Amino acid sequence: RTKDQVMQALIDATVLDVPKAMMEQEIQVLQEMARNRFSAYGMPVNNDTPLPAEVFEAQAQRRVTLGLILGELVKANGLHARPEQVRALVDQQAQSYEKPEELVKWYYGSPERLRELESVVLEENVVEWALGVAKAQEKAITFDELMGYNERASK
Repeated sequence: RTKDQVMQALIDATVLDVPKAMMEQEIQVLQEMARNRFSAYGMPVNNDTPLPAEVFEAQAQRRVTLGLILGELVKANGLHARPEQVRALVDQQAQSYEKPEELVKWYYGSPERLRELESVVLEENVVEWALGVAKAQEKAITFDELMGYNERASK
């Protein structure tokens, strides 16, 4: 299974009411990220450029839900990113550079950059844990169900 499949399975298996304030905050983060992307592509944008919140609701819902689930799993199962795991990821990234030590210094020179790698390690720890406790269950389905034809026909 891929990381995305495991994360979706965690969301699907969890009933959770997402706090409205967290949703609103995440929508604002996503709106800002969109403005930055538009600006990077040369489109004139500023903080007053309207970006409807509805456009970002589904993505914000997923991100907040997943964040809450992962936070609880990490606390309950001790899945924190350990320093040696982060260092191994830094070293792995650095191997493709002519001067690997410069990339290592670059990552360790900024708490923000290091946190990005800690997040990657954390997600890997959660996926590994989930795959270790998950139980696969065989289910017979028709070809149409597999291909999603029944869902499309009902929409």
